[in-house]
Amino acid sequence: MKTIRKIALKYLPLMGTALTVSLFAAPLLAAPMSNADREHLLVHFEMTTQMVADQVRGLSPVQLEYKASPDRWSIREVVSHLAVAEPDYWREIQKALKAAPDMSTKKSSATDADILWYGIDRVVHTKTGGGHEKVETYKDLGEALGKYQALRATMIDYIKTTNDDMRAHSFGDYGEVIDCWQWMLEISTHAERHIQQIREIKNDPNFPKK
Repeated sequence: MKTIRKIALKYLPLMGTALTVSLFAAPLLAAPMSNADREHLLVHFEMTTQMVADQVRGLSPVQLEYKASPDRWSIREVVSHLAVAEPDYWREIQKALKAAPDMSTKKSSATDADILWYGIDRVVHTKTGGGHEKVETYKDLGEALGKYQALRATMIDYIKTTNDDMRAHSFGDYGEVIDCWQWMLEISTHAERHIQQIREIKNDPNFPKK
């Protein structure tokens, strides 16, 4: 597993495509955390955790607060959003896993590849709600990034060690039902969407040079 993760982290830009291909074969229902399911989650979480840090490293206060338009988020606000949203997502999945297994009578509304595509596809934009739009919660990038990374360490440790049967539990807090393994993956692909958003901000022609 360590060797696979080292390779994955070396080739971060290629991971989205590679994981999409590999996860087409993942079953919708599985026994308690298969090695493949554990590895797919672990690689993706490590990837997005590192990429957030990489994207903001060395940016000036002016660059962190730059907005392409008044209705858009700044880079600092994007990271603040992740620091606000992911604790809620983590609590929700823990609650779902405490309920009785129920996926034997349900069908996931999405494939694993659909969940991965959510992280890649920035063509369709969605409006943030549920309190997760409160991007002024963290006015300091270092504080927001620290909160994000601390929780990511907890989630990564969970992925490495859990024996929870994530495929057997449903998650439907946001409408359509998926299994808990897919929702765990979507926490990471949600971050991937915002990593792309940060890149879009940095690629704006008016983005400050320093």
